[in-house]
Amino acid sequence: MIVETITTALWSGWTNLLDYLAAHVLLCLLPAFIIAGYMSAMIPQEAITRYLGPRAPRRISYPAATAAGFLLAVCSCTILPLFAGIWKRGAGLGPAITFLFVGPAVNILAITYTAAAIGWEIALARIIFAVIFGLVIGMIMARLFRKDEAAREQALADSGAFDRHATVRPVIWVVFLLLIGVLLVGTLQIGFLTRTLWNLELALQIPPALENALVALNLAPHGALLILLLLVMLPIAYFGFENVLERFNPWTYVSIGWFGMMLLVAAPNIHSGSFIIGISGRFLGELVLIAVIGIVVVRSFSQDEIASWLWETWKFIKQIFPLLILGVFLAGVIRAIIPPALIQSLVGENTLLANFIAVLFGVVMYFPTLVEVPIARMFLDLGMSQGPLLAYLLADPELSIQSILVTNSLIGRRKTLSYVGLVALFSTIAGYSFGLILASIS
Repeated sequence: MIVETITTALWSGWTNLLDYLAAHVLLCLLPAFIIAGYMSAMIPQEAITRYLGPRAPRRISYPAATAAGFLLAVCSCTILPLFAGIWKRGAGLGPAITFLFVGPAVNILAITYTAAAIGWEIALARIIFAVIFGLVIGMIMARLFRKDEAAREQALADSGAFDRHATVRPVIWVVFLLLIGVLLVGTLQIGFLTRTLWNLELALQIPPALENALVALNLAPHGALLILLLLVMLPIAYFGFENVLERFNPWTYVSIGWFGMMLLVAAPNIHSGSFIIGISGRFLGELVLIAVIGIVVVRSFSQDEIASWLWETWKFIKQIFPLLILGVFLAGVIRAIIPPALIQSLVGENTLLANFIAVLFGVVMYFPTLVEVPIARMFLDLGMSQGPLLAYLLADPELSIQSILVTNSLIGRRKTLSYVGLVALFSTIAGYSFGLILASIS
């Protein structure tokens, strides 16, 4: 029995990881790493410290952090490298935490899917509570660690970060917006992007043995190809980017081309079980954006600037990606161990305990943005109260295992524990309050 349970749990972790790599990395996480590396290399520290830094007025820094969370985030795994980028460049703890909390809870995909699958009541509540509590949590964190912030502010002052005036070339913002476009085109679920414009049929056939193996792994051929490209990317990127600050080598150019090719391979609609490639608006959009970015970068940036961008991107990948992989695997293992019926029986009413359990459920049962809302819909249909449902939707992208691991590596244990506690507290309060509001209306 024990051996069977362990085997089932490990298999669940493995399949969860495969699903994550096949469906969630290339068009979502990879552009986020590239954007984070670009921010770190190209946007001067002074520009960050001016609007998000510890000396920026609260009326500027916190709204700016909230707006940035709306604009940049797609999900929790996307926000992490972006959070690392602004934190490294001198953002204050409070605004950085607000950015980290607000982004994954109120991004375009999360709100759209929440409204479509569950209802606008939950979607609007998610926006309102995430923004309000994101600001409150950021301010509390800044207050709790004001001594650390003062020391960090002094270090920034000693480095001259507050004395120098940032001059950001317009082309830097142009490329930044183009990179944001790559992220949005790759993830938005709107008609033009998802619709197949025409089909391209390849005269290929999957060997039966390979097809059976993919079925056993619950993988479509397209997903398996994306995983293969991702695995090949890692050694190529190592050889191309590990010493890129010293010199470009042939592997550097291969790595750059490989990154672009992966985004394009991930973009088309591939009909399951065949080699019919559906050329979609997403593919055309990515193709145009990648081509424009390449032309602008080659004409406008020096090789040293490009090398710095590549190195910062690679550094974020090395630091964060292994923790994300570990977290996703562990989430799959834990999901197989906890009986769903037990969880459902504990969150059927709007009590403080039920909301807190929903928050804990969000910690151990992480689902990517494309999956969490349908899962929430399923549990709503099974009897979960809407209060705990909101608590889960707020906590799930913030307190997943991989998010906690990565946040701990960036800001340290004390700050991470405080952040986790505050998010758990305010998510519980949000769910309970929302449940009471619904009860009073009905």
